[in-house]
Amino acid sequence: MRTEPDPVGPEAGLLRQYLDYQRATMLAKTDGLSRGQLGYQHRPSTLTLAGLLYHLALVEESWLEVRFGGLPEREPWAGVDWDADRDWEFHHAVTLWPEELRQRYRDACERSNQVVAAAASLDQQSVATLSDGRHFSLRWVLLHLIEETARHAGHADMIREALDGSVGE
Repeated sequence: MRTEPDPVGPEAGLLRQYLDYQRATMLAKTDGLSRGQLGYQHRPSTLTLAGLLYHLALVEESWLEVRFGGLPEREPWAGVDWDADRDWEFHHAVTLWPEELRQRYRDACERSNQVVAAAASLDQQSVATLSDGRHFSLRWVLLHLIEETARHAGHADMIREALDGSVGE
């Protein structure tokens, strides 16, 4: 269920609320669809709702658990040959069942929330570094996840409308 962010909340709370809002939007856009519908491609794009959902599960796990929190990479990501297929998660997602995809995303979001809750502050620095060698703050990664999730929720909006005419937030 989507809950509007508190218009006067504190910064940390607002960042979590906005991210949760976008996560709920993604789940709403994939609700009630079959495996075939989740694999639908609205040409000329090759994006699918299944691929977007699985990609966002990877994004949550990679950025918050692994890069920020220093936790080990989970399967199936740890076993993927990313050099052979940079977009493996998008391609593989269409082989998974709807509830499996949705649960993986919900679980990734829950674990991300646990990492955030355990952080000392929004200024806490990541364990891993960016490609340029700089560490990033919890604030930075939360903003990054809001941006990426919202962007993909927009993609999901268009795919869902093309698929079955369903519109709305």
